[in-house]
Amino acid sequence: MRQLFLLLSLVLSTTLAAIAQQTTTYPNSEWDYARAILMHTPGEELFDGVIHPYAGLFEYYFDVDKAAEEHQGYIAALENNGIKVYTVKELLNEVPIEKLRECAKRTLTYNISNMSDMSPEKSEEYREYVISEMSRADLIRCILLRPTVMLRSSDTNTGFEALYSHSPLMNLYFTRDQSITTPRGHIISYMNSTQRADETEIISLCYEQLGVKPILTITGEGRLEGGDYLRGGDISYIGCGMRTNIEAIQQIMDADAFGHDTIAVVNDHKWWQMQMHLDTYFNIIDKDLCTLVESRYYAKEGDPEWVTVDLYTRKKGEKEYRLSKSGIPFVKFLEQRGFTIIPIKLEDELHYANNFLTIAPRHIMAVGNQSEELQEAFAKHGVKVEWIPLETLIKGYGAAHCMTQVIRVELAE
Repeated sequence: MRQLFLLLSLVLSTTLAAIAQQTTTYPNSEWDYARAILMHTPGEELFDGVIHPYAGLFEYYFDVDKAAEEHQGYIAALENNGIKVYTVKELLNEVPIEKLRECAKRTLTYNISNMSDMSPEKSEEYREYVISEMSRADLIRCILLRPTVMLRSSDTNTGFEALYSHSPLMNLYFTRDQSITTPRGHIISYMNSTQRADETEIISLCYEQLGVKPILTITGEGRLEGGDYLRGGDISYIGCGMRTNIEAIQQIMDADAFGHDTIAVVNDHKWWQMQMHLDTYFNIIDKDLCTLVESRYYAKEGDPEWVTVDLYTRKKGEKEYRLSKSGIPFVKFLEQRGFTIIPIKLEDELHYANNFLTIAPRHIMAVGNQSEELQEAFAKHGVKVEWIPLETLIKGYGAAHCMTQVIRVELAE
């Protein structure tokens, strides 16, 4: 029976990878027709984050179970549009168990600094024994919770006492950030925050299980988070500021990994958590329609909210990019590219109106309960909006766009 189970698991795993490889078309633009998305429904790893929201990089306390329910509702809405949603746990459940054990070995820590009678060798032998006995479900818990057991000797019972702590992947449900998907393929980020650094290993495992190999991993002094990247058809927009730096952008250009001959580096001069990524203040609905929060739209030169673009270009057939223009006002740049801009008022911005997901030309998934004025603006421009209840999840400083990584599309004309 066990052999049959293992065989079925191998067949399913191979099938998932084969499907992904055969049908992967990487997106050129935000308005391409989304066909497959990677997401993570938050679970028990979220609890440590919400009991001190600021330390967890969250805005407010929120209910873990309600967050999971909302997330599952969002997945259902995407699936109703014919989109295949792969979840992190679904993929981890198909990863060969020995790979999970190797990952767990990097996440489970036994601290014996307070035990003079315990040798490191003996402690490590016991730790490896425990990991070797763990079920698949407990290995995944270990990977997501990243526990530390602080040991000390005791004169009673088993001779041990312990304090337990976690370094959980509480922000993993923001699957936009651990990677970016360019027309060339997937690039693994280097997260700006230590709390999030280990998330990239999990996302890399997911890509491996899907049978797609990332084309680049950011290293060294580079910092990249996926919320700073947007595709614009024949151009890549990438934010440079609070979470992504020019070193990472240069690494992507040097590796020829953008897949566009024109790169717009959007410079943020106001490092504010509410607008931590490019997708928190700018987003794209169609080839000629976008949104921009009012504080950026109406900013004057010299204001903290003033946004500028440095333009890197290359001729077809060339590998190297050159800086062709710098300091271009962002609004002017967008208008020159033929965009109509819908300004987002502050009250809607604070309700994450700008952080929507475009799943097709002029078809978006957005946080519900926005102003009538914004609803009318979308309707005026022929935008189909599916308003998603995300009242709990947005308290983590992110919304519909942040919770998704589009990994397969049908290209729009």
